[in-house]
Amino acid sequence: MRDVTVELKALRLHGMAGAWCDLQEQGPASGLDSSRWLVEHLLQAEATDRAMRSVQYQMTSARFPVHRDLAGFDFDASVVDRKLIEQLATLEFTEAAHNAVLVGGPGTGKTHLATALGVSGITRHGKRVRFYSTVDLVNALEQEKAQGKAGRIASALLRMDLVILDELGYLPFSQAGGALLFHLLSKLYEHTSVVITTNLDFAEWSTVNRPGYRGGSLV
Repeated sequence: MRDVTVELKALRLHGMAGAWCDLQEQGPASGLDSSRWLVEHLLQAEATDRAMRSVQYQMTSARFPVHRDLAGFDFDASVVDRKLIEQLATLEFTEAAHNAVLVGGPGTGKTHLATALGVSGITRHGKRVRFYSTVDLVNALEQEKAQGKAGRIASALLRMDLVILDELGYLPFSQAGGALLFHLLSKLYEHTSVVITTNLDFAEWSTVNRPGYRGGSLV
């Protein structure tokens, strides 16, 4: 039997939870048994509605450029390890703040897969996700510093379970912007998971950790 009192408190309906306890103490004379089915139905409806609104809010807050999911990805036409991607889609790696890098050339589906991981995390696992074009994030970091508001983006992203940085290496950014990005990633390390999509190979990837990285070269 469902514990109505616990469910009411979980929904922060403490007044109703107290009233329900009072009715239970009154016994059969309260008519509690005859109305239990209605209360349980209403609780289920409220919980479902709140869950749906939460998912809708998180999907909007994530700011995905387009909606993508794994069902829409053609694994047969890709060299991607399907089992690995499906494992990543559980977002279990975010529990330990681990990171992932999706490497490949244009048109290989990196953005699709990264977005699908984020969508799965929100809709199936209640995770908080934020998607950024890497260049847009760097521009935002430079802007907040110029406005004397440095640190606000980092504080917001530290509350996320997953940050997706798309297209690292496709477009250049300034030396100062590279330093700000490196500083942000250092803050997120071991606190918030990061998934990065990039066209850089691993030899070039190592240069991302150096201030002054500029679209695959050092300045």
